[in-house]
Amino acid sequence: MENVQHTREEILNKDFKKTRIGTGYDITDVDAYLDEIISDYQAFQTNISELNNQNQKLKDQVAELTKQVSAAPTTSSTPKASPAPAVNTNMDILKRLSNLERRVFGASSEQFKKNKEADNDKAEEVEDVIVKENSTQSAE
Repeated sequence: MENVQHTREEILNKDFKKTRIGTGYDITDVDAYLDEIISDYQAFQTNISELNNQNQKLKDQVAELTKQVSAAPTTSSTPKASPAPAVNTNMDILKRLSNLERRVFGASSEQFKKNKEADNDKAEEVEDVIVKENSTQSAE
């Protein structure tokens, strides 16, 4: 403990000089006051030792956790993007496939209308299945 000028025992055993002229301090008042200081001093020492023990335990925990983190296998530092909802993704994929088929195979306008209606029906069916699967998974 830095800057501590007196120990508990020094305070307890301190003798004050008696005055020859006039009245001096009342010895019982001085003793009572010193007793209060001693009890405060003891409380401070107890608090300091408890805090030092707690500080050491926390330092040990930090060291242990640092070892665990450094020993853990490193993962990619880039955060994983959350996947888009499956319903929208599947619907988008079906639309893109339909457009691609039209461009590649050059469907006529009548075939295009029929295919578009069929694709929409299929997309709605797929969407219903996906919604049911998602609700089943979220219920679990």
